[in-house]
Amino acid sequence: MAGTTTYLELSQDDGAAHKFYEVSVDGTTVSVRYGRIGGAGQAQSSTFPTEEKARAAAAKKIGEKVRKGYAPAVQGQRAARPVTRRQVTSAPSTARAVAPVLWRFRTGSSAFGIHIDEDRAWVGNQSGDVHALGHDGEVLAHYRLPDGVKCLVADDFWIYAGCDDGTVYDLSSKLPFAAYEIASDVDIFWLDIREGVLNVADRNGGLTVIDHEDEHQWSRRSTGSNAWMVRRDEHAVYHGHTAGVTAYAPDGSGELWHTATSGAVLFGWQEDHSVYAGTGRRVVQRLAKATGAVEATYACDSAVYSCATTPGGCYVFAGDSASSVYCFAADGTRLWKLGTGGGSALSMQYLDERLYMVTTDGSLVCVDAGEAAIADARSGSVPTPVDIKSAAAVPTYTPAATVATISTVPDAGIVVECVKESGRVRVHAVSPGHDPSWNVQFPRHIRQPGARYVVDALAPAVGGFYRVRGEIRRLV
Repeated sequence: MAGTTTYLELSQDDGAAHKFYEVSVDGTTVSVRYGRIGGAGQAQSSTFPTEEKARAAAAKKIGEKVRKGYAPAVQGQRAARPVTRRQVTSAPSTARAVAPVLWRFRTGSSAFGIHIDEDRAWVGNQSGDVHALGHDGEVLAHYRLPDGVKCLVADDFWIYAGCDDGTVYDLSSKLPFAAYEIASDVDIFWLDIREGVLNVADRNGGLTVIDHEDEHQWSRRSTGSNAWMVRRDEHAVYHGHTAGVTAYAPDGSGELWHTATSGAVLFGWQEDHSVYAGTGRRVVQRLAKATGAVEATYACDSAVYSCATTPGGCYVFAGDSASSVYCFAADGTRLWKLGTGGGSALSMQYLDERLYMVTTDGSLVCVDAGEAAIADARSGSVPTPVDIKSAAAVPTYTPAATVATISTVPDAGIVVECVKESGRVRVHAVSPGHDPSWNVQFPRHIRQPGARYVVDALAPAVGGFYRVRGEIRRLV
Protein backbone atom coordinates (compact mmCIF):
# COMPACT_ATOMS: atom_id res chain seq x y z
CA MET A 1 0.00 0.00 0.00
CA ALA A 2 1.37 3.44 -0.96
CA GLY A 3 2.40 5.76 1.80
CA THR A 4 0.06 8.54 2.94
CA THR A 5 0.69 12.00 4.41
CA THR A 6 -1.73 14.21 6.35
CA TYR A 7 -0.80 17.86 6.82
CA LEU A 8 -2.64 19.99 9.42
CA GLU A 9 -2.32 23.59 10.59
CA LEU A 10 -3.54 25.59 13.57
CA SER A 11 -3.39 29.35 12.96
CA GLN A 12 -5.55 31.58 15.14
CA ASP A 13 -6.58 35.10 14.16
CA ASP A 14 -5.06 36.62 17.31
CA GLY A 15 -1.69 35.04 16.49
CA ALA A 16 -1.67 32.91 19.65
CA ALA A 17 -1.02 29.79 17.56
CA HIS A 18 0.70 29.43 14.19
CA LYS A 19 1.89 25.86 13.84
CA PHE A 20 1.65 22.71 11.73
CA TYR A 21 1.48 18.97 12.35
CA GLU A 22 2.22 16.39 9.65
CA VAL A 23 1.77 12.61 9.91
CA SER A 24 3.15 10.21 7.28
CA VAL A 25 2.63 6.46 7.10
CA ASP A 26 5.00 4.30 5.05
CA GLY A 27 4.42 0.62 5.65
CA THR A 28 4.92 -0.02 9.35
CA THR A 29 6.64 3.34 9.98
CA VAL A 30 4.81 6.44 11.22
CA SER A 31 6.71 9.73 10.89
CA VAL A 32 5.60 12.94 12.60
CA ARG A 33 6.82 16.44 11.78
CA TYR A 34 5.65 19.47 13.75
CA GLY A 35 6.60 23.06 14.46
CA ARG A 36 5.95 26.68 13.49
CA ILE A 37 4.40 27.30 10.08
CA GLY A 38 7.11 28.12 7.56
CA GLY A 39 9.84 26.31 9.45
CA ALA A 40 11.33 22.86 9.01
CA GLY A 41 10.08 21.78 12.44
CA GLN A 42 11.09 18.67 14.33
CA ALA A 43 10.66 15.08 13.21
CA GLN A 44 10.15 11.75 14.95
CA SER A 45 9.48 8.22 13.68
CA SER A 46 8.01 5.10 15.23
CA THR A 47 7.81 1.55 13.91
CA PHE A 48 4.86 -0.79 14.56
CA PRO A 49 4.47 -4.57 14.25
CA THR A 50 1.99 -4.34 11.35
CA GLU A 51 0.82 -1.81 8.75
CA GLU A 52 -2.65 -1.89 10.29
CA LYS A 53 -1.32 -0.85 13.68
CA ALA A 54 0.77 1.87 12.06
CA ARG A 55 -2.31 3.30 10.30
CA ALA A 56 -4.31 3.12 13.54
CA ALA A 57 -1.59 4.97 15.46
CA ALA A 58 -1.46 7.66 12.77
CA ALA A 59 -5.25 8.06 12.81
CA LYS A 60 -5.15 8.49 16.58
CA LYS A 61 -2.51 11.22 16.34
CA ILE A 62 -4.49 13.05 13.66
CA GLY A 63 -7.71 12.77 15.67
CA GLU A 64 -6.06 14.25 18.75
CA LYS A 65 -4.85 17.26 16.77
CA VAL A 66 -8.21 17.82 15.05
CA ARG A 67 -9.92 17.86 18.43
CA LYS A 68 -7.49 20.60 19.47
CA GLY A 69 -8.46 22.77 16.51
CA TYR A 70 -6.04 21.72 13.78
CA ALA A 71 -7.47 21.46 10.26
CA PRO A 72 -6.26 20.10 6.91
CA ALA A 73 -4.24 22.69 4.98
CA VAL A 74 -2.02 23.12 1.95
CA GLN A 75 1.59 23.51 2.96
CA GLY A 76 3.09 26.85 1.92
CA GLN A 77 -0.12 28.88 1.67
CA ARG A 78 0.36 30.53 5.08
CA ALA A 79 3.47 32.63 5.62
CA ALA A 80 6.03 31.99 8.32
CA ARG A 81 6.18 34.27 11.37
CA PRO A 82 8.34 37.39 10.91
CA VAL A 83 11.86 36.90 12.22
CA THR A 84 14.59 39.53 12.46
CA ARG A 85 18.12 38.22 12.77
CA ARG A 86 20.07 40.99 14.44
CA GLN A 87 22.59 42.36 11.97
CA VAL A 88 25.59 43.83 13.73
CA THR A 89 28.97 45.11 12.63
CA SER A 90 32.18 44.67 14.56
CA ALA A 91 35.25 46.79 13.94
CA PRO A 92 38.74 46.09 15.34
CA SER A 93 39.41 47.48 18.78
CA THR A 94 41.27 50.77 19.20
CA ALA A 95 42.36 49.82 22.73
CA ARG A 96 46.09 49.67 23.33
CA ALA A 97 45.87 46.39 25.27
CA VAL A 98 43.77 43.22 25.32
CA ALA A 99 41.63 41.95 28.18
CA PRO A 100 43.00 39.01 30.24
CA VAL A 101 40.94 36.21 28.68
CA LEU A 102 41.18 33.00 30.71
CA TRP A 103 39.31 30.74 28.29
CA ARG A 104 37.24 30.91 25.13
CA PHE A 105 34.57 28.55 23.78
CA ARG A 106 33.62 28.93 20.12
CA THR A 107 29.99 27.99 19.44
CA GLY A 108 30.24 28.24 15.65
CA SER A 109 27.65 30.98 15.15
CA SER A 110 27.05 34.56 16.30
CA ALA A 111 25.74 34.47 19.87
CA PHE A 112 23.45 36.74 21.92
CA GLY A 113 22.25 34.46 24.72
CA ILE A 114 24.14 34.33 28.00
CA HIS A 115 23.31 33.42 31.58
CA ILE A 116 25.83 32.94 34.36
CA ASP A 117 24.88 31.38 37.69
CA GLU A 118 26.76 29.81 40.59
CA ASP A 119 27.03 26.45 38.84
CA ARG A 120 27.17 27.05 35.11
CA ALA A 121 27.85 29.46 32.28
CA TRP A 122 25.20 29.21 29.55
CA VAL A 123 25.54 30.41 25.95
CA GLY A 124 23.03 30.28 23.08
CA ASN A 125 23.73 31.11 19.43
CA GLN A 126 21.83 31.91 16.24
CA SER A 127 22.05 28.31 15.05
CA GLY A 128 19.86 27.15 17.95
CA ASP A 129 22.70 25.67 20.00
CA VAL A 130 22.79 26.16 23.76
CA HIS A 131 25.84 24.98 25.72
CA ALA A 132 26.23 24.75 29.48
CA LEU A 133 29.80 25.03 30.78
CA GLY A 134 31.46 24.93 34.16
CA HIS A 135 33.25 28.06 35.32
CA ASP A 136 36.53 26.40 34.35
CA GLY A 137 35.27 26.13 30.76
CA GLU A 138 34.41 22.42 30.78
CA VAL A 139 31.45 21.75 28.47
CA LEU A 140 28.79 19.93 30.48
CA ALA A 141 25.76 19.76 28.18
CA HIS A 142 24.54 20.71 24.72
CA TYR A 143 20.94 21.59 23.81
CA ARG A 144 19.84 21.65 20.17
CA LEU A 145 16.79 23.88 19.66
CA PRO A 146 14.81 24.25 16.40
CA ASP A 147 15.74 27.88 15.73
CA GLY A 148 18.14 30.68 16.66
CA VAL A 149 18.43 31.69 20.30
CA LYS A 150 17.66 35.38 20.89
CA CYS A 151 18.39 35.35 24.63
CA LEU A 152 18.77 33.22 27.76
CA VAL A 153 16.99 34.32 30.93
CA ALA A 154 16.74 32.91 34.43
CA ASP A 155 13.80 32.99 36.81
CA ASP A 156 15.01 31.61 40.13
CA PHE A 157 15.72 27.89 39.47
CA TRP A 158 14.42 27.92 35.89
CA ILE A 159 16.46 28.68 32.75
CA TYR A 160 14.66 29.72 29.56
CA ALA A 161 15.79 30.14 25.95
CA GLY A 162 13.80 32.49 23.72
CA CYS A 163 14.04 31.38 20.08
CA ASP A 164 13.32 32.84 16.67
CA ASP A 165 10.53 30.30 16.11
CA GLY A 166 8.46 32.13 18.73
CA THR A 167 8.90 29.45 21.36
CA VAL A 168 10.43 29.88 24.80
CA TYR A 169 12.02 26.62 25.93
CA ASP A 170 12.50 25.56 29.54
CA LEU A 171 15.99 24.07 29.94
CA SER A 172 15.65 23.27 33.64
CA SER A 173 14.73 19.59 33.38
CA LYS A 174 16.43 16.71 31.59
CA LEU A 175 14.87 17.50 28.21
CA PRO A 176 13.93 20.99 27.01
CA PHE A 177 10.23 21.62 26.47
CA ALA A 178 8.13 24.46 25.10
CA ALA A 179 7.00 26.60 28.05
CA TYR A 180 5.55 29.57 26.13
CA GLU A 181 4.50 30.18 22.54
CA ILE A 182 4.49 33.80 21.41
CA ALA A 183 1.91 35.12 18.93
CA SER A 184 2.94 34.71 15.30
CA ASP A 185 2.73 38.44 14.55
CA VAL A 186 5.27 39.29 17.27
CA ASP A 187 8.85 39.51 15.99
CA ILE A 188 10.75 38.79 19.22
CA PHE A 189 13.75 40.94 20.11
CA TRP A 190 14.24 40.32 23.85
CA LEU A 191 12.65 38.55 26.82
CA ASP A 192 12.53 38.64 30.59
CA ILE A 193 10.71 36.33 32.99
CA ARG A 194 9.80 36.99 36.61
CA GLU A 195 7.80 34.60 38.80
CA GLY A 196 6.49 32.78 35.75
CA VAL A 197 5.33 35.92 33.90
CA LEU A 198 6.92 36.35 30.47
CA ASN A 199 7.67 39.83 29.10
CA VAL A 200 8.39 40.17 25.37
CA ALA A 201 9.91 43.18 23.60
CA ASP A 202 9.59 43.19 19.81
CA ARG A 203 10.70 44.73 16.53
CA ASN A 204 7.78 47.18 16.38
CA GLY A 205 8.55 48.61 19.80
CA GLY A 206 5.78 46.62 21.42
CA LEU A 207 5.67 44.99 24.83
CA THR A 208 3.63 41.82 25.44
CA VAL A 209 3.11 40.23 28.85
CA ILE A 210 2.09 36.56 29.11
CA ASP A 211 1.16 34.74 32.32
CA HIS A 212 2.20 31.33 33.63
CA GLU A 213 -0.64 29.63 31.73
CA ASP A 214 0.86 30.89 28.46
CA GLU A 215 -2.10 33.26 28.07
CA HIS A 216 -1.95 36.91 27.06
CA GLN A 217 -2.23 39.38 29.94
CA TRP A 218 -1.62 42.79 28.41
CA SER A 219 0.38 44.65 25.77
CA ARG A 220 1.55 48.18 25.00
CA ARG A 221 2.96 49.90 21.92
CA SER A 222 5.75 52.39 22.63
CA THR A 223 6.57 55.55 20.71
CA GLY A 224 9.69 53.86 19.36
CA SER A 225 10.64 50.67 17.52
CA ASN A 226 13.31 47.94 17.76
CA ALA A 227 12.83 47.19 21.45
CA TRP A 228 16.06 45.44 22.49
CA MET A 229 15.50 45.92 26.21
CA VAL A 230 12.96 44.52 28.64
CA ARG A 231 13.58 44.07 32.37
CA ARG A 232 11.08 43.43 35.13
CA ASP A 233 10.94 43.59 38.92
CA GLU A 234 8.12 43.69 41.48
CA HIS A 235 7.51 47.39 40.81
CA ALA A 236 7.54 47.78 37.02
CA VAL A 237 8.40 46.51 33.54
CA TYR A 238 11.23 48.56 31.97
CA HIS A 239 11.02 48.67 28.18
CA GLY A 240 13.84 50.12 26.03
CA HIS A 241 13.47 51.06 22.35
CA THR A 242 14.56 53.69 19.81
CA ALA A 243 12.76 56.49 21.71
CA GLY A 244 14.21 55.68 25.14
CA VAL A 245 13.04 53.71 28.18
CA THR A 246 9.44 53.44 29.36
CA ALA A 247 8.35 51.97 32.70
CA TYR A 248 4.92 50.36 33.03
CA ALA A 249 3.00 49.13 36.06
CA PRO A 250 3.38 45.33 36.37
CA ASP A 251 -0.35 44.79 35.85
CA GLY A 252 -0.38 46.96 32.72
CA SER A 253 -2.61 49.60 34.33
CA GLY A 254 -0.53 52.48 33.03
CA GLU A 255 2.75 54.14 32.17
CA LEU A 256 4.85 55.11 35.20
CA TRP A 257 7.46 57.20 33.40
CA HIS A 258 9.32 57.67 30.13
CA THR A 259 12.89 58.88 29.63
CA ALA A 260 14.32 59.84 26.26
CA THR A 261 17.82 58.37 26.29
CA SER A 262 20.83 59.60 24.37
CA GLY A 263 20.32 57.38 21.36
CA ALA A 264 18.35 54.22 20.63
CA VAL A 265 18.51 51.56 23.34
CA LEU A 266 20.46 48.49 22.18
CA PHE A 267 20.74 46.61 25.48
CA GLY A 268 19.46 46.78 29.05
CA TRP A 269 20.54 45.75 32.52
CA GLN A 270 19.03 46.21 35.97
CA GLU A 271 20.04 46.38 39.61
CA ASP A 272 17.82 46.85 42.67
CA HIS A 273 17.26 50.59 42.27
CA SER A 274 18.46 51.39 38.74
CA VAL A 275 18.18 50.28 35.13
CA TYR A 276 21.03 50.65 32.65
CA ALA A 277 20.47 51.40 28.96
CA GLY A 278 23.28 50.88 26.46
CA THR A 279 22.68 53.08 23.41
CA GLY A 280 23.73 53.65 19.84
CA ARG A 281 25.09 57.07 20.82
CA ARG A 282 28.12 55.53 22.57
CA VAL A 283 26.86 55.74 26.15
CA VAL A 284 25.35 53.68 28.92
CA GLN A 285 22.86 55.67 30.98
CA ARG A 286 21.79 54.75 34.50
CA LEU A 287 18.14 55.57 35.24
CA ALA A 288 16.42 55.63 38.62
CA LYS A 289 13.75 52.93 38.70
CA ALA A 290 11.43 55.09 40.80
CA THR A 291 11.42 58.18 38.56
CA GLY A 292 13.32 57.50 35.35
CA ALA A 293 15.79 60.30 36.12
CA VAL A 294 19.25 59.94 34.57
CA GLU A 295 21.63 59.28 37.47
CA ALA A 296 24.91 58.76 35.59
CA THR A 297 26.33 58.47 32.07
CA TYR A 298 29.14 56.13 31.02
CA ALA A 299 30.83 57.31 27.82
CA CYS A 300 32.32 54.80 25.37
CA ASP A 301 34.02 55.39 22.01
CA SER A 302 31.56 53.44 19.82
CA ALA A 303 27.94 52.26 19.91
CA VAL A 304 27.20 50.18 23.01
CA TYR A 305 26.05 46.62 22.26
CA SER A 306 25.93 45.32 25.85
CA CYS A 307 26.39 46.27 29.48
CA ALA A 308 26.45 44.72 32.96
CA THR A 309 27.40 45.64 36.53
CA THR A 310 28.92 44.18 39.63
CA PRO A 311 26.34 43.56 42.39
CA GLY A 312 24.82 46.85 43.48
CA GLY A 313 26.28 48.73 40.52
CA CYS A 314 29.64 49.54 42.11
CA TYR A 315 31.32 48.97 38.74
CA VAL A 316 29.71 49.20 35.30
CA PHE A 317 30.94 47.26 32.24
CA ALA A 318 30.15 47.96 28.59
CA GLY A 319 30.93 46.30 25.28
CA ASP A 320 31.02 48.39 22.10
CA SER A 321 30.78 47.83 18.35
CA ALA A 322 34.57 48.12 18.00
CA SER A 323 35.49 44.94 19.94
CA SER A 324 36.33 46.81 23.16
CA VAL A 325 35.19 46.29 26.74
CA TYR A 326 35.10 49.08 29.34
CA CYS A 327 34.88 49.38 33.10
CA PHE A 328 33.54 52.47 34.88
CA ALA A 329 33.13 53.56 38.48
CA ALA A 330 29.54 54.09 39.58
CA ASP A 331 29.78 57.86 39.05
CA GLY A 332 30.75 57.46 35.38
CA THR A 333 34.55 57.69 35.65
CA ARG A 334 36.18 55.46 33.04
CA LEU A 335 38.63 53.09 34.72
CA TRP A 336 39.86 51.11 31.73
CA LYS A 337 39.28 50.10 28.11
CA LEU A 338 40.63 46.85 26.65
CA GLY A 339 40.18 44.84 23.46
CA THR A 340 38.03 41.72 23.74
CA GLY A 341 40.44 39.69 21.61
CA GLY A 342 37.54 38.20 19.66
CA GLY A 343 34.79 40.42 18.27
CA SER A 344 32.25 42.74 19.89
CA ALA A 345 30.41 41.67 23.05
CA LEU A 346 26.71 41.25 22.26
CA SER A 347 25.77 40.24 25.83
CA MET A 348 27.69 40.08 29.08
CA GLN A 349 27.41 39.19 32.76
CA TYR A 350 29.71 39.50 35.79
CA LEU A 351 30.22 36.95 38.56
CA ASP A 352 32.96 36.58 41.19
CA GLU A 353 35.59 38.85 39.57
CA ARG A 354 35.02 37.32 36.16
CA LEU A 355 33.33 38.99 33.20
CA TYR A 356 31.64 36.62 30.76
CA MET A 357 30.85 37.84 27.24
CA VAL A 358 29.31 36.38 24.09
CA THR A 359 30.67 37.91 20.92
CA THR A 360 30.04 38.51 17.25
CA ASP A 361 32.37 35.64 16.35
CA GLY A 362 30.18 33.25 18.35
CA SER A 363 32.50 32.83 21.33
CA LEU A 364 31.77 32.66 25.04
CA VAL A 365 34.72 34.44 26.63
CA CYS A 366 35.72 34.41 30.30
CA VAL A 367 37.77 37.46 31.36
CA ASP A 368 39.62 37.79 34.66
CA ALA A 369 38.20 41.12 35.90
CA GLY A 370 40.18 41.19 39.16
CA GLU A 371 42.24 44.30 39.83
CA ALA A 372 45.61 42.54 39.59
CA ALA A 373 44.79 40.83 36.28
CA ILE A 374 43.49 44.07 34.76
CA ALA A 375 46.59 45.98 35.91
CA ASP A 376 48.81 43.35 34.28
CA ALA A 377 46.73 43.47 31.09
CA ARG A 378 47.01 47.25 30.83
CA SER A 379 50.78 46.88 30.99
CA GLY A 380 50.69 44.24 28.24
CA SER A 381 50.90 41.05 30.31
CA VAL A 382 47.97 38.67 29.69
CA PRO A 383 47.54 34.90 30.01
CA THR A 384 47.29 32.71 26.94
CA PRO A 385 43.57 31.94 26.53
CA VAL A 386 42.59 28.29 26.71
CA ASP A 387 40.51 27.26 23.68
CA ILE A 388 37.77 25.00 25.02
CA LYS A 389 36.66 22.03 22.94
CA SER A 390 33.42 20.12 23.34
CA ALA A 391 34.04 16.43 24.00
CA ALA A 392 32.17 13.81 21.99
CA ALA A 393 30.79 12.36 25.21
CA VAL A 394 28.90 15.56 26.09
CA PRO A 395 25.16 14.74 25.90
CA THR A 396 22.94 16.59 23.40
CA TYR A 397 19.34 17.25 24.40
CA THR A 398 16.54 18.15 21.97
CA PRO A 399 12.89 19.06 22.63
CA ALA A 400 10.61 16.04 22.67
CA ALA A 401 6.98 15.83 21.51
CA THR A 402 6.25 13.27 24.21
CA VAL A 403 7.59 12.38 27.63
CA ALA A 404 8.69 9.10 29.17
CA THR A 405 6.04 6.90 30.76
CA ILE A 406 5.96 5.10 34.10
CA SER A 407 3.41 2.76 35.65
CA THR A 408 4.13 3.35 39.35
CA VAL A 409 4.69 6.53 41.31
CA PRO A 410 8.16 6.82 42.90
CA ASP A 411 8.26 7.52 46.63
CA ALA A 412 9.23 11.16 46.12
CA GLY A 413 7.07 11.69 43.01
CA ILE A 414 4.13 14.10 42.89
CA VAL A 415 1.09 13.33 40.76
CA VAL A 416 -0.66 16.04 38.74
CA GLU A 417 -3.77 15.69 36.59
CA CYS A 418 -5.06 17.47 33.47
CA VAL A 419 -8.68 18.63 33.77
CA LYS A 420 -10.92 20.63 31.45
CA GLU A 421 -12.22 23.86 32.96
CA SER A 422 -14.26 26.45 31.03
CA GLY A 423 -13.03 25.14 27.71
CA ARG A 424 -9.34 25.09 28.70
CA VAL A 425 -7.18 22.23 29.94
CA ARG A 426 -5.65 23.03 33.33
CA VAL A 427 -3.31 21.00 35.51
CA HIS A 428 -3.77 20.48 39.26
CA ALA A 429 -1.84 18.61 41.94
CA VAL A 430 -3.36 15.33 43.10
CA SER A 431 -0.80 14.20 45.68
CA PRO A 432 -1.43 15.12 49.35
CA GLY A 433 0.26 18.21 50.76
CA HIS A 434 -0.52 20.44 47.78
CA ASP A 435 -3.41 22.81 47.16
CA PRO A 436 -5.62 21.09 44.54
CA SER A 437 -7.19 24.43 43.52
CA TRP A 438 -3.90 25.91 42.31
CA ASN A 439 -2.97 25.60 38.65
CA VAL A 440 0.35 23.98 37.72
CA GLN A 441 2.46 25.67 35.06
CA PHE A 442 2.77 22.85 32.55
CA PRO A 443 3.73 22.27 28.89
CA ARG A 444 0.66 22.85 26.72
CA HIS A 445 1.55 20.29 24.06
CA ILE A 446 1.19 17.33 26.46
CA ARG A 447 -2.01 18.46 28.22
CA GLN A 448 -4.84 16.00 27.65
CA PRO A 449 -8.02 15.87 29.80
CA GLY A 450 -7.76 13.01 32.26
CA ALA A 451 -4.05 12.42 31.74
CA ARG A 452 -1.88 12.12 34.84
CA TYR A 453 1.81 12.91 35.14
CA VAL A 454 4.48 12.44 37.78
CA VAL A 455 6.87 15.32 38.51
CA ASP A 456 9.90 15.46 40.77
CA ALA A 457 8.75 18.53 42.72
CA LEU A 458 6.31 21.44 42.73
CA ALA A 459 7.42 24.91 43.82
CA PRO A 460 4.80 27.45 44.94
CA ALA A 461 4.98 30.78 43.08
CA VAL A 462 3.77 34.28 43.84
CA GLY A 463 0.27 34.57 42.41
CA GLY A 464 -0.96 31.21 43.72
CA PHE A 465 0.26 28.56 41.28
CA TYR A 466 2.87 25.79 41.16
CA ARG A 467 5.92 25.45 38.96
CA VAL A 468 7.43 22.08 38.04
CA ARG A 469 10.97 21.23 39.05
CA GLY A 470 12.72 18.26 37.50
CA GLU A 471 11.52 15.57 35.13
CA ILE A 472 7.95 15.08 33.84
CA ARG A 473 6.72 11.54 33.16
CA ARG A 474 3.34 10.26 31.95
CA LEU A 475 1.58 7.91 34.41
CA VAL A 476 0.03 4.98 32.55
